[in-house]
Amino acid sequence: MMENIDDLKSFLAMPREIVIVSHRNPDGDAIGSSLGLGLYLQRKRHNVKIIFPSEFPDVFNYLPESDYILIHDNEPDTCDVFLDKAEVIFCLDFNSLDRIDRLGVKINGKQAVKVMIDHHIDPEPFPDYMLSEVSASSTSELIYDFITMLGDEKMIDPIMGECLYTGIITDTGSFRFSTSAKLFRIVAKLKEIGVDDKKLQDYIFNSMPIKNMQLLGHCLNNRMEIIEEYGVGIIVLNKYDYKNFDIQRGDTEGIVNYLLMMKKIRLGVFISQQPNIIKLSMRSKGDLSVQQIARDHFKGGGHKNASGGSFHGSLKSAIEKFKEILPDYLNKIN
Repeated sequence: MMENIDDLKSFLAMPREIVIVSHRNPDGDAIGSSLGLGLYLQRKRHNVKIIFPSEFPDVFNYLPESDYILIHDNEPDTCDVFLDKAEVIFCLDFNSLDRIDRLGVKINGKQAVKVMIDHHIDPEPFPDYMLSEVSASSTSELIYDFITMLGDEKMIDPIMGECLYTGIITDTGSFRFSTSAKLFRIVAKLKEIGVDDKKLQDYIFNSMPIKNMQLLGHCLNNRMEIIEEYGVGIIVLNKYDYKNFDIQRGDTEGIVNYLLMMKKIRLGVFISQQPNIIKLSMRSKGDLSVQQIARDHFKGGGHKNASGGSFHGSLKSAIEKFKEILPDYLNKIN
């Protein structure tokens, strides 16, 4: 529950200049929660701009008003104009200003009212209002809660619902992670108001370009390693893979999940060689916490069964480090 929600409700009772910001490399939840909240605030007569630090995957272009999202990397001056005018800045799906790079420095210096809505652990105390719930499936679920707290649940229409459903289904891996009875009640309400979940499933999961299917085959056939004694699967992509397959933002989304489809694999990691850093995306089954591994060794975090991190150094060193720490977190499988 957000403290002082009535004070924020009173402040939002008259039209405001509002900016919504989410994290770098925005995923389905970042995009869905931002657009869902933006559409709601527009209906409340606010002037709303959505700003992301970097571009988002083309697969989410079906979402309403996604064409109007501003990308700070591409239009920093335009973004600065709206940040300067903002009376309220909503920070969605991140809990630390360093997650939004240069935008974080700018926002930290603004006098605007700052509102954080997020579901990651250990939030920084920079906002004036905070709705932080680590048990939530997604920030999109929390946006539904936030609108309900303001007394406007009935204002959620099918268009807003499509945005929130997109965030929920992508962040839960099609309802495999972080689910709850409360979440399914929300999803049922979204269907009741007319959200076409089958259509959204097609947009998200059945629109893969040929290039991406070929990349997936390459990952599973040529870049996958199984460590059977610990029940671990690893997929590694190097800079040459990125060049050969012309990998763009979002093209590798979800590949790590294929590792967990094998019966005896309980931890999967996708390691990719970026221009200036090594990125790790981890998934796990059951009580095994990849969040702890990401936090302790790779300057990252996230959720118990889905986390990410980074490593400064060579790709070889990152792989070696990951393998070295496995005995500290996993017992051998008999």
